[in-house]
This record gives sequence, C-alpha cells and structure tokens, in this order.
Amino acid sequence: MDQGITLVTGVAGFLGSALARGLAARGARLRGLVRGTSSRVNLQDFPGELVEADLRDAAGVERAMAGVEVLYHAAADYRLWARDGQEIIRNNRQMTQVVMQAALAAGVRRVVYTSSVATLRPLAGGVADETRPASEEQAVGVYKRSKVVAEKLVEEMVAKAGLPAVIVNPSTPIGPRDVKPTPTGRIVVEAAQGRMPAFVDTGLNLVHVDDVARGHWLAAERGVIGRRYILGGQDVTLGQMLADIAALTGRRAPRVRLPAGPLQPLAWAAEGWGWLSGREPFVTRDALAMARHHMYFSSARAQAELGYSARPYQQALANAVDWFRAQGMIA
Repeated sequence: MDQGITLVTGVAGFLGSALARGLAARGARLRGLVRGTSSRVNLQDFPGELVEADLRDAAGVERAMAGVEVLYHAAADYRLWARDGQEIIRNNRQMTQVVMQAALAAGVRRVVYTSSVATLRPLAGGVADETRPASEEQAVGVYKRSKVVAEKLVEEMVAKAGLPAVIVNPSTPIGPRDVKPTPTGRIVVEAAQGRMPAFVDTGLNLVHVDDVARGHWLAAERGVIGRRYILGGQDVTLGQMLADIAALTGRRAPRVRLPAGPLQPLAWAAEGWGWLSGREPFVTRDALAMARHHMYFSSARAQAELGYSARPYQQALANAVDWFRAQGMIA
C-alpha cells in the first residue's frame, strides 16, 4: 500500500520548517501548507510538495488535506502584540478550527497539534508541568489567551468528535531558520548586536528547535490521544542567556538588572510607536507582565512516555547566532 501523506502547516516558519525537514529525513511523504504571502527563505529546496492556502479558508485547507494520513498543525499567529489584539485570538482560534475540522472530514489517522507552554500556569519558585492548565482569564496577554482558546478547542474536539489528536507544548525554541524572527529570536539578534545594555530579572526554558521538531514525531508515534506533552530544554535566567550570547559574539555581558515596574512608561511609549509605525514593539506591557514570572517547565512526561530528550541550550544559541549572522541580521 502506498505511504500516506504527512501534512505540515506553517512550513515557511521557524518550527514548521524544522519539523518538515526532520520528517523528510525520516522518509515521510511530505506536503507543506503555506500562505501565499509567507517568506520563501525556509522553502528553498523544500523536501516535498508545497500547497498554498490561507488556513482560515476551509475550502483551501480541505483540498490540502486530501490523502493525508498524519497531520502536524504547527502554524500559528505568533505575535505578542497587534494594533487589534483580538485579531491574534481570532486568527489562532479560526485556523485551528478550520484545520481540525478538515482533518476529521478527511479521516486523518493521527494529528499532532502544536500548542505552547503559554497555556500553562507558571509555578512561583518552582517548575510547572502539564497539570497546571491556565484558563483564558489566567493567561497573560493576547498571545497566551489565543493559545489557551485554541488548545481547549482541540481538547473539545478530541472528547466530543473523536479527533485523534495529541497536544505538544513547546517551551521557548531557539536555533536556525527563525526567519521572522520570533520574539525570542529578536532578543538574540538585539543582544548579539549589543543593543541590550540591561535586562529584567526573569527566566525561561530554552530548547533547540530541532529537538522540539523531534518531539513532534515522537508524539505522533507514541503519544496518547488527548494528552499534552511539554517539549522543553533547560531553565535559564534571562541574564544568563544574555551572558551566553555575549560570549558567542565577543561582547560584554549586560550587568544592569531592572525591575519590571519602572519600565511601564517605556512599554507605553513603545506600543504608541507601534501604533504609528505598524511594527511590533520590542517592549510591551504584556511582556513585562509575563516577565514577573520565571517560566520554568518540566519535560518529564515527554521523556518518560515519548523518549524525548533535548541537547544543551547553549548549542541552540550558537546555532541561532550563526544562522542570524549568515542571513545578515547580525553584523
């Protein structure tokens, strides 16, 4: 029998491109779904078939789903700020609903839905796991709320419609091919250019994007339907991350640590400029609110049930810096 098609959404993006290449290397018969307006940087020598469609267009997504056996829905509106913040919530809800309904109609055998640790509540002074889901009201900022809404939609479709979906919750991926770049990628670029003389006392869980991609196909093969799995790496303070970037680029590490509260006027001003310029501001009120928490997470469930593992985060930082430099984004 012919091998069924593996469909990956968001293949022009950071995670989607890593996922597609990893799957192709494992012999998957690959189809990538991409918007017509997406950057083509990550699509050069794409190892499979490319189909253009807006993920909010049901007819276009249904055509792309024909013959699909396994679906990886990695696409998302990954912005922490927009002039109309509700647009991010609408996009992630609608894209998820259209894609999952098309998967059900096509009889897809297995779905891996890319959620985020944004749907989980950080644990003050500790490390959070999959048992701490956040409500929409508890999520800080429009991006986190959008991912909570989309993840709950998938869970409902699993329970009520029999959607054969496994949910994965990546922490903070870094590495090559961050073409946009993501909010974390912007930090890497700015720090590598010496444009971050100070930092907020916060922490995050850093993981190589290729390890997150591997965790996706492990979830497809070994994950329990309806269960969520954190795909993370190591917990790192922002100060340590910036020091590591400084060491990679021959710069002096920033030493000034700032409290989040006094930066609120700067965030207001940055968002005001964002309104005028249309560009996402580097500092936002939501980002400062999130920075009050050390966003540390455990991948113990994925390690035990999927056989997941992650390389040291320093390798991811080095790969990211090398790629940004090769793209001319770091002088």
